[in-house]
Amino acid sequence: MEITIEAIETPALTKAHLADLLFEQIGLNKRESKDMVEAFFELIANSLIEGEDVKISGFGNFQIRTKAPRPGRNPRTGEAIPIGARRVATFHASAKLKEQISGSIAEEIEWSLGSE
Repeated sequence: MEITIEAIETPALTKAHLADLLFEQIGLNKRESKDMVEAFFELIANSLIEGEDVKISGFGNFQIRTKAPRPGRNPRTGEAIPIGARRVATFHASAKLKEQISGSIAEEIEWSLGSE
């Protein structure tokens, strides 16, 4: 079964839109769809909070990186301000996803060149 995203009214794919897709294309009821989307993102967030990497085959990897403290400055005043150590989440797209993205751009370019 392939899930398709035909028209997105907003520029971003939202959790609500994902839940609607599960409802429309898979047949889950609305409550189950919403709960499934929430549980999916909660699982990813909790894993990252615990310091675990999250790998989604064919999509990419989410990782937690610890950034060292560094000197910074207030852009308005130019005053030096220390920036403390912190943890940040990073995402690296898989080779398969990168291929699909660059392939869709190539198809768009070919189509636009061919239609002139």
